[in-house]
Amino acid sequence: MDLSIHTTALPHDDPDAALTFYRDLLGFEVRKDVGEGRMRWITVGPAGRPDTSLLLSPPAVDPGVTDAERRTIAEMMAKGTYGWILLATDDLDGTFEKLRAEGAEVIQEPTEQPYGMRDCAVRDPAGNQIRIQELR
Repeated sequence: MDLSIHTTALPHDDPDAALTFYRDLLGFEVRKDVGEGRMRWITVGPAGRPDTSLLLSPPAVDPGVTDAERRTIAEMMAKGTYGWILLATDDLDGTFEKLRAEGAEVIQEPTEQPYGMRDCAVRDPAGNQIRIQELR
């Protein structure tokens, strides 16, 4: 088999705030923006890398999700424990400073981890954890 990761998904509860964060702050390009109001599915990805995408989607819209599950998802998103993604950069300090200067919620400043990576963490507007590793 020859597989690659094409798209992964994170929930959003405010599509305009998600778009501002991922497009304007992280510099991702918008690939698709489908739907309207809060029911928008927005596909973004790193500029110049069309083979890797992130789908920002409204949570718990699948008809198979129960009301109790929707409440649990909403609670987990509010706590920041529902979704996360790991990104990478050559310039961790510069990236972190830009995120902090633009008001991103900082979880962890750049830190040398015991498992051999240096990384930092912020939250996006929906509470998703965005960890950013330094490429070495």
